[in-house]
Amino acid sequence: MTAPGTTQTDRWNVFAIIAFVTVWFTIILGLVFGHLALSQIKTTGEKGRGLALAAVIIGWVAVALGALAAMFILIFGGLAISANT
Repeated sequence: MTAPGTTQTDRWNVFAIIAFVTVWFTIILGLVFGHLALSQIKTTGEKGRGLALAAVIIGWVAVALGALAAMFILIFGGLAISANT
């Protein structure tokens, strides 16, 4: 589905491909490229919306899991330290 006034092309958005690959290695770059790709795809009508959307979803889920893990480490680490003193 394309936005009104845009035409569907057979070209793939390069940022969408880069986003999907980089989100597995560097989450922040994957998120940035994913959001850039979604913005470009909306205006140009290129292919790759699914790849860009997957990169953005994977990136934000990874950020949320990382924040949750850091929270648990801080809470339980503090509890363990305070129990030993």
